[in-house]
Amino acid sequence: EVQLVESGGGLVEPGGSLRLSCAASGSGWTFRYYPMGWVRQAPGKGLEWVSFISGSGYATDYADSVKGRFTISRDNAKNSLYLQMNTLKPEDSAVYYCAEGDVRTSATTAQRGQGTQVTVSS
Repeated sequence: EVQLVESGGGLVEPGGSLRLSCAASGSGWTFRYYPMGWVRQAPGKGLEWVSFISGSGYATDYADSVKGRFTISRDNAKNSLYLQMNTLKPEDSAVYYCAEGDVRTSATTAQRGQGTQVTVSS
C-alpha cells in the first residue's frame, strides 16, 4: 500500500503562487512505475482532477481550468510529486490531494493522501 503526504498549502492572495509537494512511500511499491496526479475538492463540490503526470514524467496533462497556470512535475529519485500553482484565483480554493494512478479517469477512486488546504483570498 502506498502512503502519500501532501504539504505546501496555505492562504495566498489572488494572483499569487504556491508550490505543493507530495512525498510518496510504500512497501513493495516503486514510485517511478506509476502515473500520479493531483485532484482537488472545493467546499460543497465533488472531486475534480487537476493534473496528471506519467511515471517517467515526460507526459503531462491539465484540466482546462488550470491549463497555463499550473505545472506538475516529479522527482523519481526522491519519490516526490509537485504542483507549481501560479496566477491563483479564488476558484482554485480547495483541498488538494496527491493521488496514485491516472486521475483523469479515476479522480474519485484513486488512492490519495490526507490533503492540503489552499485558500485564495484577499
